[in-house]
Amino acid sequence: MILDVLPGAGMQRHLLDVDALSRTEVDNVLDLAVKMREARATRSSRSLLEAETVGLAFYEASTRTRVSFELAAKALGATVVDLNVASSSVGKGESLVDTVRTLERTGITTLVLRHSAAGAPYLVARCTGIAIVNAGDGMHAHPTQALLDALTLREALGPLDGRVIAIVGDVEHSRVARSNLHTLVTLGARVRLGGPAAWVRGFEGHPGIDVVTNIQDALVGADAVMSLRVQLERSASGGISSIREYIEHWRLDEARMRLAAPNAPILHPGPTNEGVELTSDLANGPRSLIGRQVENGVPVRMAALALVTGAA
Repeated sequence: MILDVLPGAGMQRHLLDVDALSRTEVDNVLDLAVKMREARATRSSRSLLEAETVGLAFYEASTRTRVSFELAAKALGATVVDLNVASSSVGKGESLVDTVRTLERTGITTLVLRHSAAGAPYLVARCTGIAIVNAGDGMHAHPTQALLDALTLREALGPLDGRVIAIVGDVEHSRVARSNLHTLVTLGARVRLGGPAAWVRGFEGHPGIDVVTNIQDALVGADAVMSLRVQLERSASGGISSIREYIEHWRLDEARMRLAAPNAPILHPGPTNEGVELTSDLANGPRSLIGRQVENGVPVRMAALALVTGAA
């Protein structure tokens, strides 16, 4: 399955976003991830990428995504090179394209890239011959996070057709939200976006998406709820006067979650600001699928690496 082919890039495969994937393709990735989970447990996948060298280039801080990609590549038998951006020639002014070309010439065959600039993975995919997997670019996209969220929801709820999934919080600055919108709507869900007006502006009118600006309308009857991190590092404070205001109007707690469907699960892409986006009791309680999301990161990223390299 070719996940993304760029004009002028030949038949090189990439995973740059989920917006071009069909429902069949999304389902295939999720089904493969389930198989990869089993293969990892039995260590039967360790020769799939033995001829591949996977580079990790994280220009932004990461724990869950970076570690799970490293474990995924190693579980498939790949050689893994983790570029320490802080101590690389980037500090001497080397451009992103030059850095990736250098990695390519040293034998990197697949690159997992996280970058603060939206569109960075598309740029290097056009300028180099290696496979690119987008691990998050600016506020644009985070495809593997959306895929692991979809797998987590599918395993909790069954088929997502007709399900109402509420995504609440700092939508404006969230690449996770943007990729989730595409994935969940593609899988037949109805997505309800809720947050302060400045953080949900511009999403109105998208097929399969409802936009609301108060927590009650966001949660009522929702089959699952995803809370988003308040991203102060991306100037998210412009949508609210203070964190205290956000907590007062938007923090998830037990009382508010009673508006949702009975036992509706809670997700969060992490890292969570417990006490801000949701209470500690919810984050660590029986409704929470946050730990399951982390666990699903490795098999989903195994699936993504196997697909872009042509091993699956």
